[in-house]
Formats: sequence, structure tokens, C-alpha cells
Amino acid sequence: MTTTSTERSPVAAILALGLTQIIGYGTLYYSFSILAPDMARDLDWSSEWIFGALSVALLIGALAAPIMGRWIDRFGAGRVMTAGSAIAAAALVACAFAPGKIAFVAALIAIETASNLVQYGAAFALLVQIRPKVAQRSITYLTLIAGFASTIFWPITTAANAHMSWQDVYLIFAAINLLVCLPIHAWLSRSVSVTRKREKNDAAKHIEPSLPPSVRTPAFILMVMGFALESFVNAALLMHMVPVLSGLGLGALAVMVGTLFGPSQVLSRFINMVFGGGLSQLTLALISAVLLPAALVTLIVTAPSVPGALVFAVVFGLGSGLTSIVQGTLPLALFGSEGYGRRQGKVLSIRLVMSSTAPFVLAFMMENIGVSWSLAVAAVVGAIAVLAFVAIGRLAQLLDRSHLTTPRGDELPVQVVTLRQPIANRLPDFECGTDAAER
Repeated sequence: MTTTSTERSPVAAILALGLTQIIGYGTLYYSFSILAPDMARDLDWSSEWIFGALSVALLIGALAAPIMGRWIDRFGAGRVMTAGSAIAAAALVACAFAPGKIAFVAALIAIETASNLVQYGAAFALLVQIRPKVAQRSITYLTLIAGFASTIFWPITTAANAHMSWQDVYLIFAAINLLVCLPIHAWLSRSVSVTRKREKNDAAKHIEPSLPPSVRTPAFILMVMGFALESFVNAALLMHMVPVLSGLGLGALAVMVGTLFGPSQVLSRFINMVFGGGLSQLTLALISAVLLPAALVTLIVTAPSVPGALVFAVVFGLGSGLTSIVQGTLPLALFGSEGYGRRQGKVLSIRLVMSSTAPFVLAFMMENIGVSWSLAVAAVVGAIAVLAFVAIGRLAQLLDRSHLTTPRGDELPVQVVTLRQPIANRLPDFECGTDAAER
């Protein structure tokens, strides 16, 4: 489904959300890997136990995501994000002052739960609630801005930690969430409330589903499967990218190759913003899914070639960056804007469960079957995600054909074909020999 509305994107809201997303991801997620060694030393834990605690926190946060989705639909994403900023600040303070391991883990769970209230899942829903008709375009712009979170906060956290304790860094981050993010989210919450009152009875402001009711349930299951498997591959490789590249023989060059991933993510979002307007969201989802296993196969076949590793980092970054977009836009295109928050909560929950286990699973496989075979397994997982998105397109095509004939096989009148045509136009055709330009 492409965005054909002439309505303008809410620029101020996108810029404001872009800032809070950079802060949210930077303070609640990316900073942890920088501060973890000091945390482990102060708590007298090994590095494995610290990251194990993070995995537990991510898993519990994932289980709470469906509740978050219901809150977004009921109270509005702006209010949820405002409360989330307050909870995030309090959780960071609690973590900084944790007297022992149990209190630290409890605070870490609170941090990862709060992150679900202020990061992409809630931010995408807020853009849908502000202006549904241009939400796909708005989500693309937002991910382009937020893609710089790691680039900004990794060096900031490193520099701050060089001059102060990790506890003081967390206290500063708590203040930023409280004094910057909370007021912005409160302002956006008021904007959504005004919009809802003004457009309460305006059905034209909603995005209608492109799929008929008869195939929405299987299509939703396939979509969740595809996103979950992509998240598994993404999380596994991101956490172990440097060790994987080193294990394949790249040595010290592994770090240099890994640095291409972040810019490639941003590049894919920029390319989509400029050239992707004519493609359906299902086509974009399929492209993003194909890029991940393609990158892994490239790395396996060419290792320990440096050019091959460079191609891997770029292609994998392109796929990962595009995935971040379609995880917000594909549910909107297929199932409409009604109940968007609830659906996103379900999708986010399963995605986070998969991503929280991925680093451990890949580490276990690398230890027992080696790096190359572990990457091969990851590539197969990514390929299954591709098949899930292909199956969604096939569902729509089979439904279209079933409505073009009567039970005896006679053709229906032309008027019926005309009514069914928009569904086919909004979904990619996977038939062999179909020219992509015709879509």
C-alpha cells in the first residue's frame, strides 16, 4: 500500500519524536554495553552475568508489551509515552542507587519495561494517531532521525564514563529523560487529544485494511513470524558481529568492518524515503527480509575476504534499517489504523522474546558447531522469514482469484473485478514473469 495522500507530515512532531527516540534508545539501551564492565565490577559479577540480567530484563519487558499496546489504544500513545518517560527516569535513578544485585536486576527490568513505553512501538503508534493518512511516510522520516542514536550516545556515554561513575552517568540520563523527553511527550499528547476531538467522526482520517477479514488472521500470524525471525537474526548478529568477523579470520579488521553497519542502516532509510514511495509495504518487507540472509551467505562464501566482509556489513545494515521501517508500516498497510497500538504490542512482544534469546543461542552454536555453520543456521532462519512474507502475498492473490469466478468456474461481471482490484494493486505480485514496473 503506497501513500497517495496530499496531506503533509507533522514535521514538528517528527522532529520532536526524533529527539526523544535518540535519547530513549541512547540512554536506555545503547549505553548499557559501555557501562556494563563497570557495573560488573561494582556488583562483583562476571560480564556474562551482567548481560544475562539484561536478557532477563528484555524478556520480561517483552511479556509486558501487549499490555502497553492496549494502553496506547485506550489512553493514547502520547499519554503512555509521557508516563514512560517518568518511569524511565525513576528506573535509571533506582538502578544507580541499587544497594545489591537483586535491586539492580529489578531496576533493570523497570528500565527495559519503560523502554517499551517510549521507543519505536509507541512512537509509531503516536504518528498513526496524529495523522493516519501520512503515517507511513512519517515513520520513515522518524527512523531516519533515530538511526543516529548509537552514533551519538556510544561516544557520549564513553566520554562521560571516563570522568564519572556509571551511577552518575545514569543519574544524568535520568534527568535528560525527565527534563527533555517528558515535556515533549506531554506536548504531543495534547496534540493527539485535540486531533481526536476534531476528527472523532471523520472516517476518512482512518487507514482502512488492504486485506479482507477472511485472510487477516493467517496474514497476521505470517507477518509476526517474519518479523520475529528477522529480529532473531538481527539481534544475534548485532551482539556478536565483531566476534563473528574475528572468528572468520578478519582479526583486527573486524571492528572496522563492523562500523559500516550503522551508516548502512541510515542509508537504507534515506534511500527508501527518496525512492521507495512507489513500492507497497509488503514489497519493502520482502526486500528487507531478503537482504539479511543474502548478507550472511555472502559472508560465509567469501570469508576471510575483507571485500566480502565489507559487502556483508553494508547489505546487512541496509536490510536491518529497512526492517525497522516496515515493522511499523506493514501492519498499518495490511490491517489499517484501527487497533494499531494493540497489534503493535503483540508484534513487539514476540519480537522481543526472540531477540532476547538470540545472542545466547548464537553464542551456544558458535561454541559447539563453529562460526560458519552458525551463520548458515542464521541464514536459514532469515530465509524462512522471506517465505512468510511471500506467503502473505500469495494469500491475497488466491483470494482475488477465488472471487473472480463462480463455483462453476464462470467469470463474474466486470464490476466485481473492479471492486476487488485495489487489493491486488496494494500487494506485490509474486508470479513469475511479472514486471515490477506494472505494480
